[in-house]
Amino acid sequence: MTTETAAAAARATVYGYPRQGPNRELKKAIEGYWKGRVTAGALRATAAELRRANWRELADAGIDEVPTGDFSYYDHVLDTTVMVGAIPARHRATAYSDALDGYFAMARGTQDVAPLEMTKWFDTNYHYLVPELGPDTVFTADSTKQVTELREALALGLSARPVLVGPVTYLLLSKPAPGVPADFDPITLLDRLLPVYAEVLADLRAAGAEWVQLDEPALVQDRTPAELDAAARAYRGLGTLTDRPKLLVASYFGRLGDALPVLAKAPVEGLALDFTEAAAANLDDLAAVGGLPGKRLVAGVVNGRNIWVNDLATSLSTLGTLLGLADRVDVSASSSLLHVPIDAVLERDIEPQILRWLAFARQKAAETVTLAKGLARGTGTIAGELASNRADLASRANSPITHHPAVRARAAAVTEADARRSQPYGERAAAQRAHLGLPLLPTTTIGSFPQTTELRTARADLRAGRIDTAGYEERVRAEIQEVVSFQEKAGLDVLVHGEAERNDMVQYFAEQLTGYLATRHGWVQSYGTRYVRPPILAGDITRPEPMTVRWTTYAQSLTDRPVKGMLTGPVTMLAWSFVRDDQPLGDTARQVALALRDEVNDLEAAGSSVIQVDEPALRETLPLRAADRPSYLGWATEAFRLSTGGVRPDTQIHTHMCYAEFGDIVQAIDDLDADVISLEAARSHMQVARELAAHGYPREAGPGVYDIHSPRVPSAQEAAGLLRAGLKAIPAERLWVNPDCGLKTRGWPETRASLENLVAAAHAVRGELPAS
Repeated sequence: MTTETAAAAARATVYGYPRQGPNRELKKAIEGYWKGRVTAGALRATAAELRRANWRELADAGIDEVPTGDFSYYDHVLDTTVMVGAIPARHRATAYSDALDGYFAMARGTQDVAPLEMTKWFDTNYHYLVPELGPDTVFTADSTKQVTELREALALGLSARPVLVGPVTYLLLSKPAPGVPADFDPITLLDRLLPVYAEVLADLRAAGAEWVQLDEPALVQDRTPAELDAAARAYRGLGTLTDRPKLLVASYFGRLGDALPVLAKAPVEGLALDFTEAAAANLDDLAAVGGLPGKRLVAGVVNGRNIWVNDLATSLSTLGTLLGLADRVDVSASSSLLHVPIDAVLERDIEPQILRWLAFARQKAAETVTLAKGLARGTGTIAGELASNRADLASRANSPITHHPAVRARAAAVTEADARRSQPYGERAAAQRAHLGLPLLPTTTIGSFPQTTELRTARADLRAGRIDTAGYEERVRAEIQEVVSFQEKAGLDVLVHGEAERNDMVQYFAEQLTGYLATRHGWVQSYGTRYVRPPILAGDITRPEPMTVRWTTYAQSLTDRPVKGMLTGPVTMLAWSFVRDDQPLGDTARQVALALRDEVNDLEAAGSSVIQVDEPALRETLPLRAADRPSYLGWATEAFRLSTGGVRPDTQIHTHMCYAEFGDIVQAIDDLDADVISLEAARSHMQVARELAAHGYPREAGPGVYDIHSPRVPSAQEAAGLLRAGLKAIPAERLWVNPDCGLKTRGWPETRASLENLVAAAHAVRGELPAS
């Protein structure tokens, strides 16, 4: 095909779309089902209507080929586990009795059966359910979901492309099942898994699929020769099947690198590459392999993970360069639009001038269509869109909120000494033990407590004007009193105020810092039915006044026990926001760190002896390629130390991380120089405690003994068992007892019971320790 005909053939598509519905209808239906208020049939009907609405919306926008199979009740990796029949033995009876209840049991657990482990999807804040595999795993195909959703789209008269997690990524994301040796490598199951994929592909072809997309984002990470050989075998095997649709192998989140020649040679009909985060590298690599003659290239030139308007002229230039490198070039977002909110037009509280800078899922679909039109028919056909886009980009570049001279001067004046505590850890630890007087195995929580119906109602009433600020604050004080009183009665050693005043651990701070924008409808799925509204980091950061001192001081006035000041760290403030892309991330992190440093110092001055600065996103934001990690970890750990480096030696600094693979960043955790770190460990069976011990981590740590992402209440015996496992890796004088994460999403009955059991476990295990 010539360059001209390749351009004329250009079509617009996307890899996936937000699942929740414009008013989070899916969340409400699923949670209603869990509570028995919504029937299974009603839940399925709601889901089907949301899928149809998404497809119609995309088609009406001009998307030529809509995705199917990306919709999920909870998680697309869990959907893949069902598709390949890799249901853990402990869940099979429930799953075979009732598929929907079995699905949710794997996701959330039951009182008697633990759920699958949950961790971050590459370097995003989306969480997936980790498949559990072993040498005895038997795969069986179940294409029901994928075939049903394809038929639904085809019945609407649409061109549709099923999207599946690819077999190599599925295995690379998996872990050995409980009881399987830790050195078992799931990739050894590839030859057993491929026939199941072959069966699913045949079913999809029979149902009318012309193309099927197989997502292989794991191939943008560093991969061993054996793993690359597995990818070659997988797509040689699938590509040579006779009964299959055309195959589009999709990568995203970065440079495909060494996997590109492997896939370019494979007998598949198309590849999808990221030309946003890795545009230059993927362009160079594509040229180096001689392009993709005879194949379809789907070019991800619209950023699927951030919310800034596309630079249409730059994207068209990239697309023009690609025309000579493939038989056909189509246009897409760089990843699923799952990672952005639905529609920027709904944000009535953002100034119209700034709203021009933003593109959510609907706007990104429109940008994709515009670029495909410009590529196929010439830039003259989109002259108006190009002119408007140039004006939007100029408006942002010239806005005063993007450049605050005093903020930049302060950041430039930071010295190495500013990011160091005044004394080494050993001396600090002795001062803190003398000051705090805590027992061995001190108990605490991570920070948040359940957000009650009364509290949420009060917050909604305040927004709607039904109550005034005084009425709302009265409710907050009552919630804090209840939280503090419960913790004292339960016997916790270090208390928290429960964060009743906070809507979200990032948004709450963003709303009080200049340079941030808050959305009203910008919901994004974090996991399951948990949705967050990431704020938009649009300009230079300042802290006009203290943000947490008032409520922390009030909580401390209610008790003689130490109450932790609670802050969200600078890396997490970036990672869980839509961050500005017009300056290096390290520069933005330093600005946020300086604002938080002022807050930490104010908390200490107000009497806080324990201050927690959470960094759950430190691992999540780790670059996918090892070569890019030292630079990131350098500025990330410096930003944390800059936030906390100004306090006295006897002030104890905590941090917290959850639901990530911590083994990759143990040295960075050490480099934070926090006095205490709490980490998720319950679902992963204390793996992180062993990783800290192997590293020789010298500070105090609290690997979680209560999985807060499940409604089940762990018994005191279960928590004690995990605590004893933790003691095998971390000595008692450095081991804390705490849940995995905050309790905001849990209900009070399960929270009370679980924390009472946690304290009982700590007392039981303390009694087993040798007398000092």
